[in-house]
Amino acid sequence: MASPTLPSATFFVVLLSVFLFFGAATAQQSGTTRHYKFNIQLHNVTRLCKTKSVITVNGKFPGPRIVAREGDRVVIKVVNNVSNNVSIHWHGIRQLRSGWADGPAYVTQCPIQSGQSYVYNFTIIGQRGTLFWHAHISWLRATLYGPIVILPKKNASYPFPKPHKEVPIIFGEWWNADTEAVISQALQTGGGPNVSDAYTINGLPGPLYNCSANETFKLKVKPGKTYLLRLINAALNDELFFSISNHTLTVVEADAVYVKPFETDILVIAPGQTTNVLLRTKPNPRNSTFLMAARPYFTGQGTFDNTTVAGILEYKLPSPKAVNTPISSLQIPTLPPINATSFVANFSSKFRSLANAQFPANVPQTVDKKFFFTVGLGSSPCPKNQTCQGPNGTKFAASVNNISFTNPTTALLGAYFSRRSNGVYTTDFPSFPLMPFNYTGTPPNNTGVANGTKVVVLPFNSTVEVVLQDTSILGAESHPLHLHGYNFFVVGQGFGNFDPQKDPQNFNLVDPVERNTIGVPSGGWAAIRFRADNPGVWFMHCHFEVHLSWGLKMAWIVLDGKLPNQKLPPPPADLPKC
Repeated sequence: MASPTLPSATFFVVLLSVFLFFGAATAQQSGTTRHYKFNIQLHNVTRLCKTKSVITVNGKFPGPRIVAREGDRVVIKVVNNVSNNVSIHWHGIRQLRSGWADGPAYVTQCPIQSGQSYVYNFTIIGQRGTLFWHAHISWLRATLYGPIVILPKKNASYPFPKPHKEVPIIFGEWWNADTEAVISQALQTGGGPNVSDAYTINGLPGPLYNCSANETFKLKVKPGKTYLLRLINAALNDELFFSISNHTLTVVEADAVYVKPFETDILVIAPGQTTNVLLRTKPNPRNSTFLMAARPYFTGQGTFDNTTVAGILEYKLPSPKAVNTPISSLQIPTLPPINATSFVANFSSKFRSLANAQFPANVPQTVDKKFFFTVGLGSSPCPKNQTCQGPNGTKFAASVNNISFTNPTTALLGAYFSRRSNGVYTTDFPSFPLMPFNYTGTPPNNTGVANGTKVVVLPFNSTVEVVLQDTSILGAESHPLHLHGYNFFVVGQGFGNFDPQKDPQNFNLVDPVERNTIGVPSGGWAAIRFRADNPGVWFMHCHFEVHLSWGLKMAWIVLDGKLPNQKLPPPPADLPKC
């Protein structure tokens, strides 16, 4: 007689087979693997009548576009064919449990040396929108950058009208000089670096610069259509105002997170930020061409590139209707004054998360760990027998809580993972300023900074609040702070010194904007919250490259959780060595 347990056991095996088959099918449907190859190579590029050999990906400037869908796995083999060490950061990608692929040199990896390669391998989880990739070592991102376009999952729609066309618009900076020589000289002399010669739109400076009329970005559009412009600020050291003459834009997304739509004629975008806008073209335009323009927002004391980049919005009209106005007589869009801090504050206050059932805003309502970080400039002593060009004969420096970060000679993540942190980093980064002062008032006489490779350790899944406070030391200015491996909610912003008693009463814990880069207001503060649910070592720094070079950076170590899916996997076999 057959065992009575056999049919149920057989039934279980069949059921399991069916489950595994459909589970595998579903897994395959949920995401595709997309392969890219990035050859880092020299390429001659001519701008402003000056030809120079620049470091590029695949000979393209700006670099190639990465396109994927939410849920896709992206595998990018980067081969270094130049003499410089290279690493690439996928800016804004959460890198959930894939910190080895994040890219900042000496933080999550040693750089890729000349003749070597490394495969960046990550899955895009719960993100859709516009991000970008860029080099994350020295100033190589001056030419090594390109868009990341993350489309919604198949059959998922945008929470706004489907655009007729989508166009990445990436702002950059062009130097006639070699940018590696520019920052090398500045670090040696201790002075501010030479500023760029032009801003660019998709690599082109446009008609307002000498010898540049034929290097102008043109956006060709049809009347009465909606276009999605994916705006990216890849400039090294400048926040930018942007506008298209006689057109209104609708902001629908920031840093690859949908926002409550709002209309504006003028945008502000900081380095490291991305903004998706809808452009609705005129049904019956009188002219066929309009200028778009960008120029800097700046409140600091140093020099900056005070020029304007322009591009052309060109309507495709039937010949009798087309009125071709010469570029010289086109109206440049009206942009705010260079130091229009109140305009910037008003603009940034308009960003709100959708905070609906489909796209919730999971703002931490309670906080486990509170931090107060000053961000700003300072000085370091001039070495003996040397003349320095920084403040009062010193060298410029920058810091968080007066600690100017010293780059280690090996990667923090590898040292942490292998439990060999001795001599690489210490875990005593101050949670609050060690010597409080009137942060936005009269600056103290002593502007010296301390140096160190210090980190903060966070338990897995802890909720974190960080108040980022600008200082007036060597001039108040806006600092675009970028956090790797996370988005955060901007729960509050204000001017002057943060008041820990009064200001939290006005925090927005319902629908604050969710970003990866926030402009800390000039002479003010911003408060952010996030949940430490991604184990690894995560860089946080100012996205002005000059401030990054001067030390305005720190790192968080987020410990593993208890469950297997809460732990950082071991490094890939081809992880570069120092």
